[in-house]
Amino acid sequence: MPTLLSRTYLSLAIAAASYSSMVAAQQDDADTIEKISVVHKQAYRGSIPDNELPQALETFSMGEIAPLNLTRFQDVLDYSGTIARQNNGGGLWDSFSLRGFPGNENMPSGYLINGFNGGRGFSGHRDLSNVQSIEILKGPGSALYGRSEPGGVINIVTKKPQFNEQGSIKASAGRFEQYRVEGDYTNAVTDDVAFRINGAWQDFGSFRDYVSSDKQVVTPSVTWKINDTSSLLYEFEFVKQEQLFDRGIVVLDNHFGTVPKERYLGNPADGPTKIYAVGHHLAYQTSLANEWSLLAGYSYRRSDLNGFSSDAELSASRQTLYEDGETLTRQHRRRDYESEDHSVRFEFSGDTQIAGMTHRMMIGMDAYDYEISTALFRYRGGANTYTLNILEPDYGNEFPPVDLLYQDNEEQQSLGAYIQDQIGLTDQLKMLLGVRFDTYSQDIGETLTGRFNETSDSRYSPRFGLTYLLNDTVTLYTSYSQGFIPLSGTDAAGNAFEPEESQSVEVGVKYVSDSLSMTLAVFDAQKTNILTSDPVNVGFSAALGEATSQGVEFDADWSMTADTQLVLSYAWLNTQTGEAAVNPDWGILVPEGSPLVNVPKHNISARVNHFFALAGQQAQTGLSVRYVDDRLGDSVNLDYRLPSYTLVGWYGKVNLTNQLSLELNIDNLLDEEYFTSSYSPLWTVPGEPRNARLTLNYQF
Repeated sequence: MPTLLSRTYLSLAIAAASYSSMVAAQQDDADTIEKISVVHKQAYRGSIPDNELPQALETFSMGEIAPLNLTRFQDVLDYSGTIARQNNGGGLWDSFSLRGFPGNENMPSGYLINGFNGGRGFSGHRDLSNVQSIEILKGPGSALYGRSEPGGVINIVTKKPQFNEQGSIKASAGRFEQYRVEGDYTNAVTDDVAFRINGAWQDFGSFRDYVSSDKQVVTPSVTWKINDTSSLLYEFEFVKQEQLFDRGIVVLDNHFGTVPKERYLGNPADGPTKIYAVGHHLAYQTSLANEWSLLAGYSYRRSDLNGFSSDAELSASRQTLYEDGETLTRQHRRRDYESEDHSVRFEFSGDTQIAGMTHRMMIGMDAYDYEISTALFRYRGGANTYTLNILEPDYGNEFPPVDLLYQDNEEQQSLGAYIQDQIGLTDQLKMLLGVRFDTYSQDIGETLTGRFNETSDSRYSPRFGLTYLLNDTVTLYTSYSQGFIPLSGTDAAGNAFEPEESQSVEVGVKYVSDSLSMTLAVFDAQKTNILTSDPVNVGFSAALGEATSQGVEFDADWSMTADTQLVLSYAWLNTQTGEAAVNPDWGILVPEGSPLVNVPKHNISARVNHFFALAGQQAQTGLSVRYVDDRLGDSVNLDYRLPSYTLVGWYGKVNLTNQLSLELNIDNLLDEEYFTSSYSPLWTVPGEPRNARLTLNYQF
């Protein structure tokens, strides 16, 4: 049942919706966040133009990357040089590092949806069927957003209802029996009410033996123009996902051909892990006097994850595989995870003149009530118990019963207030000042042991930046900010984690012209109390200590000709632990200067798209290339590294009629063997071999 604080959130949101005296013409399908925010304003952005923000930005418009025919949020992030894949929870969720910093390795990565927390909980893979654009705001954002990684914040902007009829339906089929149908339709109901409904159904096989994934997503929304200057938006989301839990392959003595990449080492009889998630989002915006505006919103999300798995035992003393090279000792597990997330937000923004200088200001408050329950059941025998021959697997239909290992019931409550002011010191020099105050409490109870942890804290997060408009095309900037993140869960001893703390310095230059936009950024960031996997107490996390990340990023979007576009993203990252750390349970020293797991030093992505005419119809073709450097594959085994790889993709599209198009995508064109991420040598995720997909797309 919702708590009193949760009910208060809803009451405040409804009260805000009834306050109407305001602005906002609607226009949705813009190609950039800047244009979208004019209509459906995004929280924490205010009225500062992108080129005047003292931080690097990277935006993926779904219209621009549509030829790639991607279906998952995580797949889009692969085209950002600053992002790397992390442990994906047996293939069940999205997990990534940004500027080298991952979150909790045993939890999905956090991100925002329309300014609200959307990555918390267990909602499976984020689908792209209702996504308009994805914005990566690099660098610490805690001075505005509250809890956020020092590497940056990712905000997903969803598709909004339109008052003119439009829609599309497309069906695709690919190798490995991968099928998907996706639809989108929007229209006006009255002069003041418009609706939109989109979603997808997919039945995906895999190159991995026995592994498949089914998913259904439905996301209807309604916009009400209360009057000429106000609007209210409601969005609903339903997700159902079923997938066999898959830890990947085993790698012995750094030999990545220990088993074929297709070989499944779990137990097909475990059946799929099931995920259910629902979300509600209510947003109200209005304009006030003197071109100020109010944005208010409420969000509720609930998710459930439940299922069995058979995972390779990571403890060397219990693992028979290290003795004979073919007998894999496994644990049998069951997960029962639930989460419930209530959030509310109010924000005033606008421009004013003080002492002859322009002030672009934001003043806001937000709060959340987040509850999460994680119950892990496990059978863990000794060596030679519950085993599988990795060379000639005989899975069978029987497995040992599981007992409760732990059940954490956690509640986080937070209230935050922030203010930010960009001051136009001159026409060219702008100074950004911001500060946020957060007070939060965290209660964690462990059912089996009866342990209970109760903590509370208050934090200030400052932000400072300078931008200098050298001319109409070039902007120089620098910034400094601090941040923190309250961490969920407990260690193997049942103790709650201290929050992560971070700070970052960044300098950069932006160039924008009619045909070319570029950003070059150099940063130095550090954070303390980061979490990593506990190799002895598998399924738990442990604090590693301090970590640092220095890097250089370069992003460019170049219209080479009227018909040809090049998009480039590159990052050089130097990540390492800032101090030596010894965990007495591991008996392992992680020395100072050790690299962070799954983070490549060099990561580059390039896409070329070209339009042309074919038989009197519009057509396009393109090529994508991604290079990922070698990287550490185990946080405590510094000799285990995943090899570098280069992926080439090709796509082509031709319009059969003005409304119907045929599209072909070939991913991993050169059939490169590669590995996307790793938790340990015994949990290593192989990448998909060459895949071809054919899509028929009808738009009206």
